[in-house]
Amino acid sequence: MRGRAGGKRVNRGEHQPLLDPLTSILNHKKMNPDSVSAKLLEALPAAVLVLRGGLMVYANPAAHLLLEVEMSGEYPQGLVGQPIVEFIHPLDQSHSVNRIRRSASSKTANVPVEVRLQTRRNRVRVVLVTSVSVDLEGEPGVLVTAMEVRRDSTTGERMRRSEEHFRRLFENMQDVYYRTDALGVVQLVGPGVRRVLGFEPHEIVGRTAEEYYPNHADRDAFKDAIRKFGEVADFPGQMVRKDGRIIDISISSSALFDEDGAFAGVEGIYRDVTERKELERELRRLASIDSLTNILNRRAFIERAREELGTHYEPGIEQTLLLLDIDYFKSINDQYGHATGDQVLTRFARAVGEQIWSTDLFGRLGGEEFAILVKHTNPEQVRDLVDRVLDAVRTIRLEADGRPSRAVTVSIGAARRTSIDHRVEHLLDRADRALYQAKHGGRDRVFWERTA
Repeated sequence: MRGRAGGKRVNRGEHQPLLDPLTSILNHKKMNPDSVSAKLLEALPAAVLVLRGGLMVYANPAAHLLLEVEMSGEYPQGLVGQPIVEFIHPLDQSHSVNRIRRSASSKTANVPVEVRLQTRRNRVRVVLVTSVSVDLEGEPGVLVTAMEVRRDSTTGERMRRSEEHFRRLFENMQDVYYRTDALGVVQLVGPGVRRVLGFEPHEIVGRTAEEYYPNHADRDAFKDAIRKFGEVADFPGQMVRKDGRIIDISISSSALFDEDGAFAGVEGIYRDVTERKELERELRRLASIDSLTNILNRRAFIERAREELGTHYEPGIEQTLLLLDIDYFKSINDQYGHATGDQVLTRFARAVGEQIWSTDLFGRLGGEEFAILVKHTNPEQVRDLVDRVLDAVRTIRLEADGRPSRAVTVSIGAARRTSIDHRVEHLLDRADRALYQAKHGGRDRVFWERTA
């Protein structure tokens, strides 16, 4: 930029003293308070701020008056060192932060725009703001000027009521309102975070959202959905409370974009849905569990077995289906009653469950018929399991007044999966044929279905 002074051409270097006081302050050097440029900045009726990395490193007296911060007592440094975002109204923060970021990387000044500010005394003021980048001895900075916009009494009162209404809603929200930047750093969070996560809002701001996810895959899935669709509704996830407890959350959020259309962050709400999720999990459990024996019911066993058999066949890993049928169960019911019969079923399920491995599927198919899908590396493991199951069931004895003691036994049909078995129904048919042979062979034994 060129100009004339007394007929002499003036280059940019001769305007440099105007920025010298700012440069001195930013580098923690003492500025001469009697310099002309210092007096100009101090005397300006408009607020002047210099930002570096989002922090205020210089603020003239008009800025302190505007934001109602005194350079004494609790704030001896005044505005210096404080983040500018703390003084921007929540509804204007995203847009304002983007403008400041844009100013830092642009050589042209932002056009003036109205922004709502919140003073230290929690008053809202509307100001006309413009910003431009400055070179602070090799480091990028932003010079901001702000002038309060005066409103008539009617407009002011309407704005005050609107602000009070917004503040009540914001303070009393049961959900957690939040906003992050493009890197996932939390820029703003509502008071509801106290109830949901147990943190104070200031403990959350400035930290990344990932820090509160016990499973980073949940956060990655959320980010992928936001970037793909621009918004999500009732998106599931989990977070860790301050006390260490993991809770289920539901997120409804939208992507934020800057004036150039680049992704700038995320804004939305999340809520604690732990009770709802626990109820859903319990309903799913009840739908898949046999109410008497507390093991998988027929439908759940067939579904889980179908999933297991649907995987790629691995020659080194074998699977065997065992079909178990309690011997003479009808006579037990007839002789001892159905209540005793139910006790036999529960004791049987407990005795067998203590013998199987954690990778095995165990379910009740109906009546006195049960099934086990065993995953193993050699047939001897299954034979050992079958022997242990037969012995464990034999320890169950029925005692009743006036009736002789009676032992419980089980017949087992076994079918080993082959490379052509991809449906659980095939294995069930083969195991059922083997079970028939076990029963007709004298019961209390296992019969292995032979394949070609």
